Amino acid sequence: MALAAIGGFIGRAQAHAVMLPGAAFSIACENGGSYMLRSHRVLAPGEIVTAQLYLHPHRAIPVRLVPMGDGYRYAGRGVWLDGIGDQALLYFRKYEPVACVVSRI
Repeated sequence: MALAAIGGFIGRAQAHAVMLPGAAFSIACENGGSYMLRSHRVLAPGEIVTAQLYLHPHRAIPVRLVPMGDGYRYAGRGVWLDGIGDQALLYFRKYEPVACVVSRI
């Protein structure tokens, strides 16, 4: 039992030592729009990743990362971004995606 307690303590210490920084991405779309996605920090791998999608310079929509097999989805209220690598589709409406290129800032 003592070893289990020590192992649990080491696991917790390592989880607190890991801090994954936030990241910022530029999204350039075919509609001429240029948007920004800024993710928040996470404490450990496997935690829910949240971000802010800036559709206007000073107004952001909170979004959440949803892993999608080979790709990703950042989904928020009424808008979502589906992508694989640097190619993505930004949805403002359900059946009207806008093709975009995502690059890290």
